[in-house]
Amino acid sequence: MPKQPKQRKLVVIADDYGIGPETSRGILELAQRQLVTGTVLLVNSPYVEPALKNWRQAGQPMEMGWHPNLTLDAPILPARQVPSLVAPDGNFWPLGKFLSRLYLGRINADEVSAEFEAQFRRYIDLVGKAPTHINSHQHVGIFGTVRDCLLNLLLREGVHPYVRRVREPWSMIWQTRGARKKRVFLNHFGRITSRDLDQYGFPGSEWLAGITDPPWVRQGDFFENWLRAIPGQVVELSCHPGHLDTTLLGRDCVAGDNLMERRADEFVLMSRPELPRAIQEAGFTLAAPSQLSEEPLRHAA
Repeated sequence: MPKQPKQRKLVVIADDYGIGPETSRGILELAQRQLVTGTVLLVNSPYVEPALKNWRQAGQPMEMGWHPNLTLDAPILPARQVPSLVAPDGNFWPLGKFLSRLYLGRINADEVSAEFEAQFRRYIDLVGKAPTHINSHQHVGIFGTVRDCLLNLLLREGVHPYVRRVREPWSMIWQTRGARKKRVFLNHFGRITSRDLDQYGFPGSEWLAGITDPPWVRQGDFFENWLRAIPGQVVELSCHPGHLDTTLLGRDCVAGDNLMERRADEFVLMSRPELPRAIQEAGFTLAAPSQLSEEPLRHAA
């Protein structure tokens, strides 16, 4: 009798739970329809507590993880304790400013460590336990000092969550259209971080699918194209769905950049009947992040 192929696992993580009420509502709806297996919580968002209340009232339909954040809203710690991380208005620097300051050595590692620890404690206070999975907001956790601070925190706390691997096969960048320069940049740094995570045995996927920019998620078969092309036995699909959420304006986006609309576009794409069919046809079954702790990670090349 011929040997049956091993079933592939797909972890579907919707980022940014708690960022705004309509975004969180969209994520929750997809999870209730069993299209999302995990999400990550922005613990410093002003909208986090009602989002968690709704998650509990819905029966916790997806696993809740932590979204370490250094680029949105205000820090958990008083601004005077983390001066290198905050702009004059008391909020974190936006991503571009943060990365330039990091490159110039103007981000203080001790302040990053302190803020991450404060966010970790806040997560436990809100959720009641350590996170089952982690990925950083806007991928800042794959860069140098930030990577080291986050990894050291997890090792010091003795927790062993599933941690996102920001890496894809180089061939995928040419096979799958959208945000290619961004993906090359993230793939380079993400592979360095992934080697450290692999070395310390943190659970994770072989590859990450779904990174893109707003214009590409208007294509009806965006997610299906990723699923048809990506190799590996364990894959994470990252997504940013939600309903139109005006609380994001001036915080996560500005009018006209399509970042707010991108979330609604992704919600529509993930609601199409073609997505579950594509998951099945690619040989995947959906898995929660904690299920990835049950077997050794296959190291990606």
